[in-house]
Amino acid sequence: MHIFGKIALAAAAVFAFGVLTQAGAAPLTVVNVDSSDVTCTFDLSCSVVVTDTFGQYPPSSGYSGHPKLWTRTFVGGAGSQADGLTAFEYQADFTHAHAQTDINCAVDVTVRTGPITPLNYDGSGNADVYVITSGSLGTIGLSSAVRSGAHVTFTFTTPVCPKNGTAPGQLSFYFGFASPNSPVKGHAQSSLTFGGGTVSVPARVPAH
Repeated sequence: MHIFGKIALAAAAVFAFGVLTQAGAAPLTVVNVDSSDVTCTFDLSCSVVVTDTFGQYPPSSGYSGHPKLWTRTFVGGAGSQADGLTAFEYQADFTHAHAQTDINCAVDVTVRTGPITPLNYDGSGNADVYVITSGSLGTIGLSSAVRSGAHVTFTFTTPVCPKNGTAPGQLSFYFGFASPNSPVKGHAQSSLTFGGGTVSVPARVPAH
């Protein structure tokens, strides 16, 4: 079987397992936006000061190199929709990872978000989660965001994979939400294809 066919089957298996384990969980509303939609939601001047950090995925037999999970945060300005809130954005970055015998790709990212404040990012109505599909780097969006207790699992439309031959390593779009809580050091969980299991990746998360 072609290697990318294997990836699709593995992703489907992980997704099916996720559906079974999240029975009764609540899907969140997700909207695709331009980067300016977000900055204008968080500041009347449509300009924000961001803090970027990253955590490296742990070593795996399915890739070499340094895949990362980026965390971006910024604070809502006075008088904006997001006044008093903090934006948390995440991006899976496999551009500096290389495939090994079997490819381990990121299927999802799970974050202990605590409460999320819905906002009207693009004028279409309030949404819990946004995906920056224009005005920023990335090629892979979200198929769903599902809450289970204090955690939300963000599942990619297709797995985010490392470089394989001439195919470049992949980068998700930034996806995020507004939180009433400030960032602290923590971890996110990410499911991998090909039996790679679920790994813990350093990230900044809302304090609660």
